[in-house]
Amino acid sequence: MRSPVAAGPTPAADRLGRSDIKTLALAALGGALEFYDFVVFVFLALPLSELFFPQGTSPWLAQLQVYGIFAAGYLARPLGGIVIAHYGDLLGCKRMFALSVFLMALPTLLIGLLPVYAQIGLLAPVLLLVLRVLQGIAVGGEVPGAWVFVAEHVPPSRVGFACASLTSGLTVGILIGSLLTAAINQRLGHAELMAWGWRLPFLLGGVFGFVAVWLRRWLRETPVFEAMQARRALADGLPLKRVLRGHPGAVLRSMAVTWTLTAAIVVVILMTPTLVQTVFHRPAAEAFLGNSVASAMLAAGCLVYGVLADRFGVARTLGGGAVVLALAALGLYADLDHGATHFLPLYALAGFCVGVVGVVPTVMVQAFPPAVRFSGLSFSYNVAYAVFGGITPPLISALLKGLGPLAPAYYVALAALAAMGVAMGLRSGRRTAGKRRG
Repeated sequence: MRSPVAAGPTPAADRLGRSDIKTLALAALGGALEFYDFVVFVFLALPLSELFFPQGTSPWLAQLQVYGIFAAGYLARPLGGIVIAHYGDLLGCKRMFALSVFLMALPTLLIGLLPVYAQIGLLAPVLLLVLRVLQGIAVGGEVPGAWVFVAEHVPPSRVGFACASLTSGLTVGILIGSLLTAAINQRLGHAELMAWGWRLPFLLGGVFGFVAVWLRRWLRETPVFEAMQARRALADGLPLKRVLRGHPGAVLRSMAVTWTLTAAIVVVILMTPTLVQTVFHRPAAEAFLGNSVASAMLAAGCLVYGVLADRFGVARTLGGGAVVLALAALGLYADLDHGATHFLPLYALAGFCVGVVGVVPTVMVQAFPPAVRFSGLSFSYNVAYAVFGGITPPLISALLKGLGPLAPAYYVALAALAAMGVAMGLRSGRRTAGKRRG
């Protein structure tokens, strides 16, 4: 059953006030800077595969190993998510925000300073793995907490747009990474890129992270948490224990839509630039230009889908958007397989269609009651993201060998079916609740 987002006093107005807009803007900007730190790693998969593993390693094996380190960040997310969410439900989201951003900024900066394999041997990939795990712990608490934070700051009728605006901000972080990587690939030769150019995105990311810590100073705690704190209605004991015991259906529903989100973001946005170069043999400049356009369209698509969710309902928007996402991914990869004649417009369209992930946090926010919302959303999202996000890059590499160049699109279409199933379940549940009231 759908849980109300608000608890206690709710905003009287049905529109966003100046304070709401300021909160959304600061949360989205801070999230963009932190998410840039987390995803820029995948845009540099090719140079990292050459720098952090022995020379003579087969290119596909070195790339698979880098994707494995990339996946380790996802596998570490549940640990950070569970711990940070636990204290978020008990102490409030705001305090956890500054901590999560700091835990992201520091390892990102250190990656940019790491010696490579030629300098310290096997210690280089080990250190890279450790820092990637720290990044995963940080982002595990950041993203769910940000969704809960903005959802509890706005009127209930604007939760879809609020969550989508935060998700759009996160995707702007992807866009920053894509643009910066494209500029570096365009302006630096291969030798310069391998010598020092690959470090720049990580060093800048560390600076971005500390800026995000400063931005979080201007946020205030959510009215929902303050109301529950005043009524002493906060979760007692372990919030996660209450989630697992009392809300298993909400957990499964949230995990299912997280799979869709993971497949759409990781495959269409994060992995496609590398696959365009290695599988379809297109120039790096073309790949990253397409990705920059797709990332910009994704940011816009999130906002559009958020507005649609508030206007037509979460179930309809999620179900229809999942169908369109599957078709767009298949169209993009079919075109790549036939010479990439329409690569840029189809990648832009696919990026916009990935914007349906902007609806996913609203599904999860509405699934859990306020007292355990942070823990319920964080556990479901991070465990699912650890599983699906962790296995996706190596799985896609394996599927390409067995199913051919359209394998990434097949995987996205399969994951979209999960969102369609959740949408059907939500509509069915709403009809059943309506009959009971009648």
